[in-house]
Amino acid sequence: MKHVLLVYPEVPETFWSFKHALKFVRKRAALPPLGLLTVAAMLPPAWELRLVDLNVGPLDDADLEWANLVFIGGMIAQEASARAVIGRCRQADKTVVAGGPLFTSAHADFDEVDHFVLNEAELTLPEFLSDIEAGKPRRLYTSEGFPSLDRTPVPRWDLIDMRRYASMSVQYSRGCPFDCEFCDVTAKFGRRSRTKPTVRVIAELDALAAAGWRGPVFFVDDNFIGNKRKLREDLLPALIEWQHAHRHRFDFYTEASINLADDGPLTESIVAAGFDTVFIGIETPEEAGLAECNKRQNRGRDLAADIRRLQRAGLQVQGGFIVGFDSDTLSIFRRQLEFIQQSGIVTAMVGMLTALPGTRLHERLGREGRLLGSSSGNNSDGTTNFLPSMSLESLRDGYRGLMHTLYSPGPYYRRVRTFLREFHPPRIRWRFNPRQGLAFLRASFRLGVIGRGRFRYWGLLAWTTFRRPALLQTAVTLAIYGYHFRRCASALGA
Repeated sequence: MKHVLLVYPEVPETFWSFKHALKFVRKRAALPPLGLLTVAAMLPPAWELRLVDLNVGPLDDADLEWANLVFIGGMIAQEASARAVIGRCRQADKTVVAGGPLFTSAHADFDEVDHFVLNEAELTLPEFLSDIEAGKPRRLYTSEGFPSLDRTPVPRWDLIDMRRYASMSVQYSRGCPFDCEFCDVTAKFGRRSRTKPTVRVIAELDALAAAGWRGPVFFVDDNFIGNKRKLREDLLPALIEWQHAHRHRFDFYTEASINLADDGPLTESIVAAGFDTVFIGIETPEEAGLAECNKRQNRGRDLAADIRRLQRAGLQVQGGFIVGFDSDTLSIFRRQLEFIQQSGIVTAMVGMLTALPGTRLHERLGREGRLLGSSSGNNSDGTTNFLPSMSLESLRDGYRGLMHTLYSPGPYYRRVRTFLREFHPPRIRWRFNPRQGLAFLRASFRLGVIGRGRFRYWGLLAWTTFRRPALLQTAVTLAIYGYHFRRCASALGA
């Protein structure tokens, strides 16, 4: 019998780790390792499984002693932790099987890994399992095509302690119809949006509900609206029906492209299904930068008006922004700041342009001799891996200054108010629990007594109480997020 240990490496402090915000609600990680949990569901039923997420607990020697196979997967940003885990496995003489974005991009750099199961597991994992049962596994398993998601199983939620996480996650689709030069989504998953059957998505929600989960759920799709017809005609009606039957048990959030703002009825259905937040890649307010990176879906638009339209429909817009395009001048830092403040995008992730392996940007910069090394995988750590058109020093200094200003208490709390003025969800779902009450008390002490901008914190709460009282819980949550973002900005040396 196989004893399989699945290990998820530690995520460093990043913009999206919410490491400092999670302390207010006594959670250890923002999201579970959905990829490993899905792989676990594909393994033979006779195999005994354990999962260790280093973001919520340590890897004990006893777990390594128990295992005879160790599966490890993760993203580029988790490389340092992954190498440490692999080193421990080698010392313990364990067979290591690796997959996921980190190893798909850089498997040649990991000599100590015994077997690589790369690309999408629906294609490569069955072949590996067949070979290992026959006693003749190869070192490398890759695929060229893109599998159907018809048989992707429900993740093995029983392998984790859900109480350690702030949110759960499901996946509806893979792939994106757009082809931005810097993005590796199309290289990994193609430009056709492949979707799971709706019955399987509903089965995953049923499994989460049966396990007792009552918090938010992240649809991890890179572009949730990649196939609008199937979304409109199939998934959303089923989600609306499911939410009604379960008394709107879950709040959903996801990622989409800005052209969602063009389709009012689709936006209304998404909100009716329980979605209240969407991440959108805005990248830059400059047309030259959008043209340079082939962000055609963002060009020729009043982006600020599009964002306000979505906010008024009931969606909090989180935004991704980039500085360091060849067309950028030193004015880009002021332009980005002005746009973000005016649009009321509270959660604004700004990163320096970086060239990820497999992207057209990486290929172009390689031909031009401008690559400096590999990417850190952390798009908000103030690093890049190529020579920009403006001097590297100017780019770093401008970026640090932008982040420092964006997340200083004054600009941040003003941006929260701008958002709250525009945000009009069709219903406010109050779900008070003791944990939320304790989070409010911790926030009031940390942010309102000893923190920077404490008067602005109380000013925000007073303003919200009188102007938008139904959104008071949202205001407190965003204030807590701001604390995390300020800590991240401080780590840049800004």
